[in-house]
Amino acid sequence: MSGSTAGEPNDGAGTDSSSREYRDRDAPRKRVFRGVAVQTAALSAAVHLLWAWPRLGDPADPRPYVFLLGGAFTVAVAVATLRAPEYRRLYALGAGTLSAFLLGYVGWYGAAFGSALASNPLAIVAKGAELVGVGAFLVLYRLAPPTGVVLERRQESTTEGDNPPGDDEPAASNEPTASDEPANGRSDS
Repeated sequence: MSGSTAGEPNDGAGTDSSSREYRDRDAPRKRVFRGVAVQTAALSAAVHLLWAWPRLGDPADPRPYVFLLGGAFTVAVAVATLRAPEYRRLYALGAGTLSAFLLGYVGWYGAAFGSALASNPLAIVAKGAELVGVGAFLVLYRLAPPTGVVLERRQESTTEGDNPPGDDEPAASNEPTASDEPANGRSDS
């Protein structure tokens, strides 16, 4: 028997390894980690945008332009994390994006990154958020079902009648429409 009854949320813990089930996207533990991941991604993006905006006129420094693109991309990942089903690829993308910011900082400053970090409070906030965000995205990755399972669930929900085909189409009627009339606007009947 696997983890839960119909009325209890199950976040995937306590299931058989042979028939591993992944439960509700909105299980309490997953919701907490999703909230942390989204908030840290948004905070990191905001810090990068705040740093980059006043420096956009300096053509010798490529970082402001990279930070604008990276910040916009990070916001897109955060929004998708809130709205999309549980896709491991999305969570890996979130962790990878925040890791790229972390590793880019270390790569830019090299051996002096510790002193550069200590002298910049905005960088301290960003790097702290990125570390926590990477951890949250990795936990979400581990709790999420494989993408194939998510796609199978989506397929099952559409074939079970959640959204019957043709349900969004208007009912056919015998009433004449504007497209039934001749182009000259007159009816011969």
